[in-house]
Order: sequence, then C-alpha cells, then structure tokens
Amino acid sequence: MMAFIGWMVIGLVAGLLARAFTPGRQPMGLFMTMLLGMIGSLIGGVLSAVMFGQDPANPGIHPVGFIGSTIGAIIALAIYLRTAGRPAV
Repeated sequence: MMAFIGWMVIGLVAGLLARAFTPGRQPMGLFMTMLLGMIGSLIGGVLSAVMFGQDPANPGIHPVGFIGSTIGAIIALAIYLRTAGRPAV
C-alpha cells in the first residue's frame, strides 16, 4: 500500500513538472496531473528498460528514474494534448 502511495506522490510531482515544462495551456485538474505522472512513470520505466537494460520489475527509487518519469510524463502530455479536444468526425 505504501508503494502505491509513493507512486502516486512521485506521479503527481512528475506530472506537475511535465506541465511546467510543456508550453501552452493544459486543461486538467490535480487528479489528471497525477494520472499523467503515473503514466509517465510507466513510459519512463519502459524506455529505461529498453535503452539501458534495467529491470522494470525492480526499478528502485533514484534520480534517473524520477527524470525518466518526468520525460515520460512530457511524452504522455504531448500525446494527450494532440488527441484531446478534437471533435469526433
């Protein structure tokens, strides 16, 4: 349970940083920002596993993982901004 709460806190911080580094308006609340950071952590974990050969099942907490989470959140935010708000055809 504590690991999930820690993941939520890291997700919130990574999501806030991603929103700060991404120009423009991002219409999302606190919960969506946290979800963005959590998705970013998954993306960052997969990218680090592919690029550096790390084990995604045992990532640990270290600065590189947090930077990867933030980069993953920026990628997820860019995808969200490209797809959200478009009317269905």
